[in-house]
Amino acid sequence: MSVIDFRSDTVTTPTTKMRSAMAEAIVGDDVYGDDPTVNQLQKLAADLLGFEAALFVPSGTQGNLIAIMAHCQRGDEYIVGQNAHTYKFEGGGAAIVGSIQPQPIMEGENGTLPLDSIESVIKPIDPHFARTRLLCLENTHSGRVLPQSYIAEATALARKHGLNCHLDGARVFNAAVKQKLNVKEICQHFDSISVCLSKGLAAPVGSVIAGTADFINTARRWRKVVGGGMRQAGILAAAGIIALTEQVNRLTEDHDNAKYLADELNKLDAFSVDMTKVQTNMVFAHLQQESTTALAAYLKQHDILISQSNPIRFVTHKDVTTHSVNTLIKHIRSYLLNA
Repeated sequence: MSVIDFRSDTVTTPTTKMRSAMAEAIVGDDVYGDDPTVNQLQKLAADLLGFEAALFVPSGTQGNLIAIMAHCQRGDEYIVGQNAHTYKFEGGGAAIVGSIQPQPIMEGENGTLPLDSIESVIKPIDPHFARTRLLCLENTHSGRVLPQSYIAEATALARKHGLNCHLDGARVFNAAVKQKLNVKEICQHFDSISVCLSKGLAAPVGSVIAGTADFINTARRWRKVVGGGMRQAGILAAAGIIALTEQVNRLTEDHDNAKYLADELNKLDAFSVDMTKVQTNMVFAHLQQESTTALAAYLKQHDILISQSNPIRFVTHKDVTTHSVNTLIKHIRSYLLNA
């Protein structure tokens, strides 16, 4: 029996077509710029996102690090959410590697950074202060979509103060699909973006960052500095091309399964889910009284993997079907009856 994994959409496995494309990929040395499949992926990504150029990188964490380093110099700072991935979950890379100071502020209830909070932390030009250079937003954030009106207001505020704007768009296609938007409508407000290919889009490895040609030239150097220069990377890029061309539209299935899962969990007395926060492929479910550790151990015995936090984060993806959700609910019911 195959394992059903609700922990993250990073666990997606490549499709059969991806595996075939990887096996047949025409490759070259990408550090020299000679890998035709990487070049094809980068052009495709730039065109889809509405930027001049793009760069294939090994991971989303590296992509965000490179972007921040391309926008900022040592001693500069970037404004970011207290719970944003670029601040909380990427090992402090910008500070450690780039000597770039984060200025975190607390997100609002829907994942937005309050405009007055952004403005209040922008530093004056003064030797006492780090130079504020960049605003980093995240879309989606904990599965929630940043409203287009908010993005326009926040980025306009940033530019009023001379800041560039970077989007951690690891799941930006989820946001676009949810809103029935062309992803360019989201990206148009930003100077750069990072997009993960190995989450809901199901490629085995990699992200792309996009921006102006000058920005990508700078980013390419930083990619080399931090060890991200790969050689015959077309084998990986081939899967990324399939991810962008064949896996975007099917994200609606993940969103539908997440809503279905949330509805089913809310039918159980032991769980509560705020349905207003179930917007894309993530469900945060509070488990009352029972131990999440014990529940996770029980489900693991039945080949189901979940996170052990409370609320429990359930993530739907390509390898989680409606049948998978029903199987999960069946075993949770069994656990609660015998707990």
